[in-house]
Amino acid sequence: MVIIRQPVYLPHSAGRYAQKRFRKAQCPIIERLTNALMMNGRNNGKKIMAVRIVAHAFEIVHIMTDQNPIQIAVDAIVNCGPREDSTRIGSAGTVRRQAVDVSPLRRVNQAIALLTIGAREAAFRNIKSVAECLAEELINAAKGSSNSYAIKKKDELERVAKSNR
Repeated sequence: MVIIRQPVYLPHSAGRYAQKRFRKAQCPIIERLTNALMMNGRNNGKKIMAVRIVAHAFEIVHIMTDQNPIQIAVDAIVNCGPREDSTRIGSAGTVRRQAVDVSPLRRVNQAIALLTIGAREAAFRNIKSVAECLAEELINAAKGSSNSYAIKKKDELERVAKSNR
């Protein structure tokens, strides 16, 4: 059951969705994207910086595509979530990998993580800002283009899972 909450203006709920186990599923998707950008020691806790990056990336997406950037982000998350993964099944020292289906919540979590990791890696040692790289990553992922880091990783995960069926 999904509860529709009031629309929010700022993706800043002060950890209200982290109090119970599955409550993060009700957290606005853009806030989840913002929180995922606050990774690596030097960026921990810098929420205002992450909000600024996402806002700037959305402006770039709107200019480049003339579409609603939130819709582009949702399409990117839908396209980047792996449908199948492999897990380790092991007993008595022998370990083999078994293909398993991915739950909807984990698909969203992995898609957001892959998008932000791709943007961060593209911006590292590059003249482009993180916002520009995030915008590019979102647009490529929404199209399903293999130029996107997230799409490449998703395809790789599904290929490995297929070989372990």
